[in-house]
Amino acid sequence: MENIILTVDTENALQRVDKYISEQISITRNAVQKLIEKNYILVNDSAIKSNYKVKASDVVSVTLPDPEEVEIKAEDIPLDIVYEDDWLLVVNKPKGMVVHPATGNYSGTLVNALMHHCKDSLSGINGEIRPGIVHRIDKNTSGLLIVAKNDTAHLGLAEQIKEHSFTREYEAVVHGRFKQESGTIDLPIGRHPVDRKKMAVTYSNSRNAVTHYQVIAEYGNYTHIRLRLETGRTHQIRVHMAHIGHPVAGDDVYMTCQIDKELCGQCLHAKKIGFVHPKDGKYLEFESDLPDYFKKFLNKISKMC
Repeated sequence: MENIILTVDTENALQRVDKYISEQISITRNAVQKLIEKNYILVNDSAIKSNYKVKASDVVSVTLPDPEEVEIKAEDIPLDIVYEDDWLLVVNKPKGMVVHPATGNYSGTLVNALMHHCKDSLSGINGEIRPGIVHRIDKNTSGLLIVAKNDTAHLGLAEQIKEHSFTREYEAVVHGRFKQESGTIDLPIGRHPVDRKKMAVTYSNSRNAVTHYQVIAEYGNYTHIRLRLETGRTHQIRVHMAHIGHPVAGDDVYMTCQIDKELCGQCLHAKKIGFVHPKDGKYLEFESDLPDYFKKFLNKISKMC
């Protein structure tokens, strides 16, 4: 177990204790509340409730229990494999599939399917929970991602992502019309200062993030756009587009206007991926068709014009 001691300063006084701890050690408020219920969190050596408001000079003790060992099982789940060799494979992930297991969600993921398909031939750099996963896309984002079958391939591909030489192009439908046909959003992204489950454009504890966009077509108050990632931050496209007033249609996290519920999540597809093969140095590029949910939504909004 790990024990963390926090002393409340005047700036953070009068916050709810669950909110205070969540912001200080970057875990969700829900996780904090569960720790409080089990008396893993004490204030001035006394048990408290989640709605307790901390005072200046309070001493908060947080005990983080050791993580439970979880066995990730191979599952016979169909995969849409676009390319495969002895070093890597490119997979077209469907909307709604989680990339790798996480707390409370240890089955039905892309990793479970990859373990069945590849057996022991997956890189181990990202540990037992994320074997082979070089980069990821969100659960409700569809499209292409690359999987490494060995550590050498993983390191080579990860270096390309770091050096911004890894091609990643997306298509999305967003709200509103653009004043310019193309542009670049160069704004840093970090954890949201209040809602720790979200990301945000922020200049505090953030990393640089660059997204290039180009308008494909306009339909009423919607725009079909192409996006190219120069960096790959968590929720980058969704955060950048929402920040400039063009949230991705169907995005139930970053939308402030009415959500397009029939989409069941953001209308965002990782359409193209390109990289230098880590074995022979040849450049490979792959592109996937827009999925049915995306085409149906385009058809719907085109009739609104």
